[in-house]
Amino acid sequence: MEGLRGITVTMEAELKKSTLNLANRITLGRIFLVPLFVVLLLGYLESDAFKSEWLRIGAMLSFGIAILTDALDGFIARTRHQQTRLGTFLDPLADKLLLTSAIILLALPNHALQNRLPFWFVVLVISRDVFITLGALLIHILNGSVKIVPSVLGKVTTFSQMVTVFWILLKWPHADVPIWIAAIATFASWIGYLIYGSRQLNGSGKVLSL
Repeated sequence: MEGLRGITVTMEAELKKSTLNLANRITLGRIFLVPLFVVLLLGYLESDAFKSEWLRIGAMLSFGIAILTDALDGFIARTRHQQTRLGTFLDPLADKLLLTSAIILLALPNHALQNRLPFWFVVLVISRDVFITLGALLIHILNGSVKIVPSVLGKVTTFSQMVTVFWILLKWPHADVPIWIAAIATFASWIGYLIYGSRQLNGSGKVLSL
């Protein structure tokens, strides 16, 4: 009877942990902001810049709110012990959707913004993300499991890319400075992934830090 009761308690705890808690709901809200951001920014890029400044401002606001929710859901997950497997999947997915959309759109030819992202930067960012995804899948197939946790270098990469997007949306000069900083951080985190991934494949590491 005690064993059955213990199993029941464990199942209830896992069910409660896997529910859509506050942190995960905020993350989902960030994902839903991506289409709004894309529509606003694309509308601005394809229209008369002087008559559609509100679209640029709206795009910046939606992007800024998304960034704030990124920090908020992580804080809530840690302080309220709401860290779940669903959250570890949704959080990086939301970041990738937001940043990849922004980076691709800001590389398109346009007359609305003073600067645009170079094509090589887009290739670098997307190649790194694809490499990480395929690498994690390979490790999971060969080792049976893979545990991914954020690293300082990965956070610096995400932050530098966000700053670059904001820099261009704000039409600030010398955009090449944040672009190169983000590019270096992106490439460095790519190398970091390669090192940690190799350790997992060799059995010398248990955690993949990104």
